[in-house]
Amino acid sequence: MIDVLIQLRGARQPLLAQAESSNDFVHLGGRRVALADLACDVPTSGTVFGVLFNFPGELAALGDAVKAAPYVAPPRAPVLYIKPINTWTGAGMPVELPADVPAVRVGVSLGLVIGRTATRVSAANALDYVAGYTVVNDITEPHDSYYRPPLRENCRDGFCPIGPWVVGRDAVRDPGKLTVRTYVNGELRQENTTAVLARPIPRLLADVTEFMTLNEGDVLMVGVPENRPLARVGDRVAVEVEGVGRLENPLVAEAGAKA
Repeated sequence: MIDVLIQLRGARQPLLAQAESSNDFVHLGGRRVALADLACDVPTSGTVFGVLFNFPGELAALGDAVKAAPYVAPPRAPVLYIKPINTWTGAGMPVELPADVPAVRVGVSLGLVIGRTATRVSAANALDYVAGYTVVNDITEPHDSYYRPPLRENCRDGFCPIGPWVVGRDAVRDPGKLTVRTYVNGELRQENTTAVLARPIPRLLADVTEFMTLNEGDVLMVGVPENRPLARVGDRVAVEVEGVGRLENPLVAEAGAKA
């Protein structure tokens, strides 16, 4: 078992629990409880940042499109975007799809939970600024804009499940060697490893904090692998990061919308 911080709905602050290796059960106050029986809120509190093209296959899939105007070349700096607070949702909570969104792209990312103010950190000591790790499902409407991801498609309500908990930094031996997976209705649809990141985690933190400060509680996603699967109303999506956890959410029709 590993120690985790889990945010139960209605609780004033995260609670310390012990998660079993299956990620299906936690031990709270001496009780063994199925994660599916708990109502969880997002276990983090800061700004959530995403990073495009940190999995090489994601950039390779664009082919010659990266050479088109106005950029005429692949990006040289991290391409960032934000998942604002309206997008956050906890483990097990339904994600509502609006009537005009017949399908969404889903994808797993390891989330770095920042533990203290990080400004211009070096790659050599970057992990000292990480408090722990969590799992993120980065949901978006399918779209063709890459360098400037559209707000409408990325920032729908509920389009960023996070959790189910935060695992302390010391519990993960090497965040640069973790398998990440996405399942739709129990079928494995996406798999990769953080070992192939174009910017390894320490380098990513150094490059991002070179031009902006990350604060305690912020979450930096290390990237989503290529080939994000499609999911629709009625599907159940699960994303998992080896050694960190498994996050599941059902997709439902928005209230008043037809499935």
